[in-house]
Amino acid sequence: MDERITSDLDIVLKSFTFEESEGTQESLTVTIPEVLDPQYGMYVWPSAVILAQYTWTHRSQLADKTLLELGAGVSLPGVVAAKCGARVILSDSARLPLCLENCRRSCAANGLDGVHVMGLTWGEISPALVFLPALDIILGSDVFYEPEDFEDVIVSVAFLLKKSPKAEFWTTYQERSADWSIEALLHKWKLQCVSVPLLSFNANRTQLAGSTLPGRHTVQMLIIKLDA
Repeated sequence: MDERITSDLDIVLKSFTFEESEGTQESLTVTIPEVLDPQYGMYVWPSAVILAQYTWTHRSQLADKTLLELGAGVSLPGVVAAKCGARVILSDSARLPLCLENCRRSCAANGLDGVHVMGLTWGEISPALVFLPALDIILGSDVFYEPEDFEDVIVSVAFLLKKSPKAEFWTTYQERSADWSIEALLHKWKLQCVSVPLLSFNANRTQLAGSTLPGRHTVQMLIIKLDA
């Protein structure tokens, strides 16, 4: 993982390289501006790297698909999806202009001119949410971070999935307490969930894409859909 400090001393540019595990030559390198103070939501956590790996390994499904990343922050999974041919919309809270600006920085660092960045606040059915185009995939890494936000995230996801019934929500989160669970909320909002083993997409490693993954054993990868 290459690191370069920008002229703004609070930001470091990190490069992540995703490669095939079968010995092929295909690879993808993306550059992500990371704000060194993680409280701003603009730090590359292990969940983002793992979701980006899942996105990379499923890149054959992404060409010409419309994809939204929620709580994008550093936008690593969304940038990977855009590089793999998806039509990507990056979003973060409308109340966090610094995060939205970092989404734009990530696009600029990777030469992505066609990616739309917009403010979407979890739990609010705003005009921006209502008028989104039909989606094929929703991404979200570590959006289940603060328990008080869990239902707001689920409300937004449920609304989007009802608008686009064939869409899927690909999400990773790091378990930080045995007492925190989204199971009851999924049932309440009529959503179903499948857990994806990290081993199945070569993400059960101490290092991935050139990044160390502390606590990777507590990261969960989920696919959430409308309940059948």
